Amino acid sequence: MKAEIIAVGTELLLGDILNTNSQFLARELANLGIDCYFQSVVGDNEKRLLDCIKIAFSRADMVILSGGLGPTQDDITKEVVAKYFGKNLVMEKNSLDKIVDYFSQRGYMAESNKKQALVIDGSIVFENNNGLAVGFGYEEDGKIAIVLPGPPKELMPMFKESVRSFLEKKQEYTILSREIHLSGIGESSASEKISDLIEKYENPTIAPYAKDNEMLFRVTAKGRNKEDCSEKLEKAIDEIVERLGEYIYGFDEETLESAVIKKAIEKGLTISTAESCTGGMVAARLVNYPGASKAFINGVITYTNESKHMLLGVKNETLSVYGAVSPQTAEEMCFGAARFSGTNIGISTTGIAGPDGGSKEKPVGLVYVGVAINGIVKVQRLNLKGSRNKIREATTTAVLELLRKELFKMED
Repeated sequence: MKAEIIAVGTELLLGDILNTNSQFLARELANLGIDCYFQSVVGDNEKRLLDCIKIAFSRADMVILSGGLGPTQDDITKEVVAKYFGKNLVMEKNSLDKIVDYFSQRGYMAESNKKQALVIDGSIVFENNNGLAVGFGYEEDGKIAIVLPGPPKELMPMFKESVRSFLEKKQEYTILSREIHLSGIGESSASEKISDLIEKYENPTIAPYAKDNEMLFRVTAKGRNKEDCSEKLEKAIDEIVERLGEYIYGFDEETLESAVIKKAIEKGLTISTAESCTGGMVAARLVNYPGASKAFINGVITYTNESKHMLLGVKNETLSVYGAVSPQTAEEMCFGAARFSGTNIGISTTGIAGPDGGSKEKPVGLVYVGVAINGIVKVQRLNLKGSRNKIREATTTAVLELLRKELFKMED
């Protein structure tokens, strides 16, 4: 099956909103084994949207549209899709009841809000559990239109809860994918280490993808059923883990910060952070994980030399002789964070994120990160490139990866 994605909304064309829906849908289609060769963005204009739909259906079996399902005059997606098929729109009763109930609790409802309950007559309805605009799928003469709301917080759950199972039934075979997440190694280096496996396997396939300061391998199998796919995946994944195990922090939805926090909880260790150039980004990453409070105690931002001395006990002599951006300061910041917070682990970041502040001896991008675990410290020097935010983000990932490696060393 071939699919095409159309994102509807003038705000997307103007760059006011990032088109995360198309990224999400493309990934989901790939996981389902549905080919997607084209994506389009079109504004809220009836003629242009209708032309876009006609072109899409001329080269695809299925078109997925997002956006334009609201109550205002410029929300025209479902009307244009109905026009393409020559069908009428009808009120979907359950959705209408939900809308009426929602506004009755607020004391007033504009008549135009009922529009959000309209679907093409004969559609499969996709309930919206996170908003009011109903989604639907309509099929005629081998062509399928999937119409979804624009807000990602509505579209993504709707796809996972309803659309995915609808599409799975359209497939003659089962597709199953697993993601292997790595850090501390680049895409090209990781791919070289398993290049023979990438060539060896045809089903499942192994594909590398670069992420910000990390990378992943997506392993995808096609089979008769999920059990058949799982069996094929297991063999390939085992071989990848054998080659790259030291760099692998998790699978599928797992993040680097979740891997770190879970390992700390497992070992009964507590964590505190002392950040300079990252300005709280490390702490923010750690608390992304639900239940982080079982390990993460607190964090401090010591941006100036005075705060490093007063809050963390970094020696004035260290700061005057070696400077704030030095392995010596990073080490003392680690110990200071752990001592100040009473934790087993202290994390530190100190560096020059730019764009100013660099010198020949200490250029922009020079960063030191440190991890102290039960009084044993490891400091790493980083020489980073890019914008201020890129350097700060790369530093955050690097110190979390350093902590992950040190935690796993404890097992040895």
